[in-house]
Amino acid sequence: MSLIHLRNISRCYQMGAETIHALRDVSLEIQRGEYVAIMGPSGSGKSTLMNLIGCLDTPTAGHYELNGANVSEMDDNQLAEIRNREIGFVFQTFNLLSRSNALHNVELPLIYNGMAMEQRRRVALDALAQVGLADRVHHKPNELSGGQRQRVAVARALVNKPSLLLADEPTGNLDSRTGAEIMTLFEELSRKGNTLVLVTHEEDIAKHARRIIRLRDGLIASDEKQAAGPG
Repeated sequence: MSLIHLRNISRCYQMGAETIHALRDVSLEIQRGEYVAIMGPSGSGKSTLMNLIGCLDTPTAGHYELNGANVSEMDDNQLAEIRNREIGFVFQTFNLLSRSNALHNVELPLIYNGMAMEQRRRVALDALAQVGLADRVHHKPNELSGGQRQRVAVARALVNKPSLLLADEPTGNLDSRTGAEIMTLFEELSRKGNTLVLVTHEEDIAKHARRIIRLRDGLIASDEKQAAGPG
């Protein structure tokens, strides 16, 4: 069974009297362990698709199953629950708490899940070690480089052991060398069996994935598998 199964998904928005068709009858499957990049120009529907896959929005029409659960008919509370359980998010802007150290930032999802403190600390330390930051656990975001901040964000995304890691322009705020380091980290996570979906407008970033889905005008323009990415 696929991890992500979209069938005839449409998403429309009302802008005054006009109806915007952000996605038009999109069908798509992503298997467990796949590493997929979603690309497309501004207005192509890639952000809408990411929001739907990430359970931040629901479709106007169509059916979406994530890990066997029918997401398309869930209410806001159910969506929040499935997001916490199934999805780890990595954003362009890191979204870290500036007054908290790396360890506390990574612990946050576990606090929401009610995990006991000792276990929480152990799991968060393990996640930070996974991203190469075992020696930075007590540093606050302003004491870390951009690449290190994004690694903290990746550790936080991984800490609940989600089914899916969803990254939105994860190198957008990083210089090219640091961006390449983050992509190497994603490569390692993919090799360990994590399912990664990456939304980007940069060709060289998308080339790291094993499959590239290109959107145009709310439709899938192409969906191609490719050999192992660079590096």
